[in-house]
Amino acid sequence: MAVQLLSHDISDLCLGKPPLRPLPSTSTVAASLSIFRRCSGEPSLSVWSSDPSSPEQPSKCIGKVTIVDVLCFLCREDNISNPSIALNSPVSLLLPSNANANAPPLVKQLDPTSSILDAVDCILEGAQSLIVPRKSRNGGTPRQKPFTGRQFCWITQEDVIRFFFNSINHFSPTPFNSLQSLNIIEEKFSSVNYNDPALSALTAISNSYSGQTSVAVVDDEGRLIGEISLHTLACCDETLAPAVATLSAGDLMAYIDYGGPQEELAQLVKARLEERKLDGMLELLEDNHSSSSVSSCLSSSPSSSSDDEVAAKGMRSRANSTRFVRGTEPIVSHPGSSLVAVMIQALSHRLNHVWVVEEDYRLVGIVTFAGMLKVLRDRVSSFS
Repeated sequence: MAVQLLSHDISDLCLGKPPLRPLPSTSTVAASLSIFRRCSGEPSLSVWSSDPSSPEQPSKCIGKVTIVDVLCFLCREDNISNPSIALNSPVSLLLPSNANANAPPLVKQLDPTSSILDAVDCILEGAQSLIVPRKSRNGGTPRQKPFTGRQFCWITQEDVIRFFFNSINHFSPTPFNSLQSLNIIEEKFSSVNYNDPALSALTAISNSYSGQTSVAVVDDEGRLIGEISLHTLACCDETLAPAVATLSAGDLMAYIDYGGPQEELAQLVKARLEERKLDGMLELLEDNHSSSSVSSCLSSSPSSSSDDEVAAKGMRSRANSTRFVRGTEPIVSHPGSSLVAVMIQALSHRLNHVWVVEEDYRLVGIVTFAGMLKVLRDRVSSFS
């Protein structure tokens, strides 16, 4: 089985993948938003060191940006008072700082002949996404020249997990062992209290972005109430920023719930913006059909698997919370759940993680794709 896995190149995972959309680092934040609006369902844009369409100089992918990056940027303390200036800032400011020169890059470029295990090793070293040249129709790789926007595609953690899942029986008995026995439950995760400011949740998402997980919303007893996820935020647009800047974590979940903000919460956001004299955020709220921006993104997205909404799970009565949030219910498992069962949960809901809770929904930890890949990678190593 190990021989079969080693025989696959990373380019095998590129089949059917759309070409990534490039953006020079000198482009503005507003320019990235324009592309997100035009290209419905586009999860991320690749950022390049120079104009990727220019033949005069080579260009290198230096990172990627998503709507979540834009929201985090607009809600920074120095941008809340004047979001229009922030929107005209270069998109390179959305990328993580290189304060730690020894830190692994979040985006890693691989040769198309690299093995699947090379890809796994890059992910386990901290790579968030892999960028791989697409093969030409004759089977070879495109001639190396400045990027034209049609030569590369993203390979995600989910892509690699799906590859392994197709051969899951070969890893037996490991996939059928419990999360607890595999020691795969991560006890370090991001969480906020239901009544905490939503800004703290977004900051937590920004700080833990490399893990591609969500921020758990818990009650005073540590029971899981909901989550603020990358998946949900990616379905919104920049007009969500005023809500993030003014609401609590619990109210933000309700604001996004039901496909759009409830009138009561929309008025609350407006009143708080006026009270704090955040005129720029108020203009952002009232601009670009703000009352329907969340709704249109959540309800009109294609029904393809890449845009599936997170399905609700049976989160029973818990925490005696003041508000029951239907659309933001997280996907959960238990310490005794098997690895393969949790893989199915995560893959079916297009999530990079599954929360682990006790019977009373007290939050125990989180299981991520990276953790799953480590277990499977160790299993492959044991075959050799």
